[in-house]
Amino acid sequence: MNKTWLIISREYGERVRKKSFIITTLLMPIFMIALMIAPTLMMLYATGDQKQIVVLDRSGRAIVDRLQPSAEVSFIREDGMSKAEACNIYGEESGIFGVLYIGSEVEMRDSVQLITNSSSSMMLEENIAAQISDIIEKDKLAAYNIENLDQILADVETRIELSTFLNDGTGEEESMESTSSGINYILGIILGMMLYMVIILYGQMVLTSVVEEKASRVVDVLVTSCTPFQIMMGKILGIALVAITQIAIWAALVIAASKFLMPMLFTADVMATNDMMMQALMGTIGDTGYLVMLFTYLLLFILGGFLLYASLYAASGSAVDSVMDGQQFNTIIMMPIILALIVMMSVFNDPNSPLAFWASMIPFTSPIVMIARIPFGIAQWEIIVSLVVLYATFIITTWLAAKIYRVGIFMHGKRPSWKELWQWLRMK
Repeated sequence: MNKTWLIISREYGERVRKKSFIITTLLMPIFMIALMIAPTLMMLYATGDQKQIVVLDRSGRAIVDRLQPSAEVSFIREDGMSKAEACNIYGEESGIFGVLYIGSEVEMRDSVQLITNSSSSMMLEENIAAQISDIIEKDKLAAYNIENLDQILADVETRIELSTFLNDGTGEEESMESTSSGINYILGIILGMMLYMVIILYGQMVLTSVVEEKASRVVDVLVTSCTPFQIMMGKILGIALVAITQIAIWAALVIAASKFLMPMLFTADVMATNDMMMQALMGTIGDTGYLVMLFTYLLLFILGGFLLYASLYAASGSAVDSVMDGQQFNTIIMMPIILALIVMMSVFNDPNSPLAFWASMIPFTSPIVMIARIPFGIAQWEIIVSLVVLYATFIITTWLAAKIYRVGIFMHGKRPSWKELWQWLRMK
């Protein structure tokens, strides 16, 4: 074991001292936090200059008089010119954002036109279209001559905000855990993609390291003091420790940010909003225990998933003389990972579907699929079974990979066929 630990410490120390490791470790938590809170912050704080729009109303319904200005847009009525004249006069030099032309047949296609001097936005266009639609609808309703119509519409208008909870058997709101499918979706995407990147990035690192040492004949010297299995396990576990170190630092930074940075970004005024999504987001980010639980599971599945695939990458690297030659084997190794990403997308439609369940139990897809399901609050026994199967499969694949590794590191000049790999597996 002393020899294995020497290899582990060498692999670990060589990589954690690199500038790329330090920079990635520090920047990733910032990216993760920004990805979670940026959309909400932009909705709350991002306001542009008020845009002035000249309105040419040819509808005969006095729509221009009923358009409501806001912090984003104001309307200027113009009656004495044609559309062509307005476009000429209110060009880019005028400081006017654009011209809104409302034709006589307002419900016909292309009858309502927004002609802008610069790029428009979807929010602005939807605001104008919604206002005109509401005005036309009110005019149509008014034609029925219903008394107190505005009051009736105001009384009828109803907005439902759905609150979701996990059933604990009590039915009491205070004791049940609040949930949000939107937040679970975001967390599932982030955790799943993180695990995917770690497996691909560090798995490829194992392959590259094995190929380089084999090509430089360093491994020929190492085997005089260590067994091929010790070399392979030392390399895999050393790089695994690098991944765990990085995830642990990310977890500490994200949890610290949720405890100290979030209250500064989200003031009392922001928290007073009635936006259910915002309340759920802040509840999730502010729940330190929940974040610790998520990162604990993330570490367990990253370690198990990496060890499983790293043993395959090590076997692949030992069988070839260059990284390019290993592509035929890498394609086979990556197929289950890509399949797991595809299945992960179906998890967000139904995290308890048979496809999601079985994909989270099959060890070659379970790390990515299961970590995407966990934020949705699945049963604890499913997580435990998935981990047990994953680590048991790692032991089997490591034993098989070691058989290829012990022969492959001494083979040079010829890429083995699948038949030869099968013969190496059968060698005693």
